[in-house]
Amino acid sequence: MSNIPAVKATLEDTPYIVTFNDDLGHQWTADEPLEAGGGDTASSPDRLILASLGACTAITLKMVATRRRLPMTGVEVDLQLNPDGKPEAGNDIVRRITLRGDLSDEQRAQLLKVANACPMHKLLTGEVRVRTELLE
Repeated sequence: MSNIPAVKATLEDTPYIVTFNDDLGHQWTADEPLEAGGGDTASSPDRLILASLGACTAITLKMVATRRRLPMTGVEVDLQLNPDGKPEAGNDIVRRITLRGDLSDEQRAQLLKVANACPMHKLLTGEVRVRTELLE
């Protein structure tokens, strides 16, 4: 098994349901909302991006809190894409994190730094190159 994450997206006859399969054997779907011509049967691609950041944030915080034996009992991550409308350039993601547990201000500040260093945050805020090849 490779350590390089890989996902295949397949769209067949039903617009716009896309089935994903990853290199670990997981399967999930995406769709567009009704107003975009989809069936609204699954999350849209933009929501999947937000979900990836939210999952990564929560998992990273839990891992670090456990390792450091911090009294964090739970975490909630609320995310919005362009809540003030689409900006002229780029996009804005607002991430609001609620930490549960009897944490000191210092521990909360440490965990905020951890959230900003999670792998998906780094990916989304760093330089990303997409090389596209059209296959036969």
